[in-house]
Amino acid sequence: MIPVYRWRLAPEGLATFRQLRATGLRPAGQPVVAQLERPRRRRGPLVAFLYRIDLARPVRPMTPARWAALAKANAARRVCPECRRDAGYRIPSSLGMCVPCADAPRIAA
Repeated sequence: MIPVYRWRLAPEGLATFRQLRATGLRPAGQPVVAQLERPRRRRGPLVAFLYRIDLARPVRPMTPARWAALAKANAARRVCPECRRDAGYRIPSSLGMCVPCADAPRIAA
């Protein structure tokens, strides 16, 4: 059982993933040591996991191969599967195709 702290009451030396990333660090495979809970009125609490800062390591730098793979993945998200054109923006997953292709059946009707 990991300790649970209320929002803004975590002890020194612990940080969330986003706080680590903002300082250029990563958890580096360490286990979660605690969690924060922020209460909400109508839903369950927001939960954030905490990691030890002293065990965190620097973020690995992006290599040219990783930059190329990221660029290729982003380019693939811009190609419409219907018309096979580069839409110039990321295709919304709610539509699954570019806006002109999604609007075509509605316009034709």
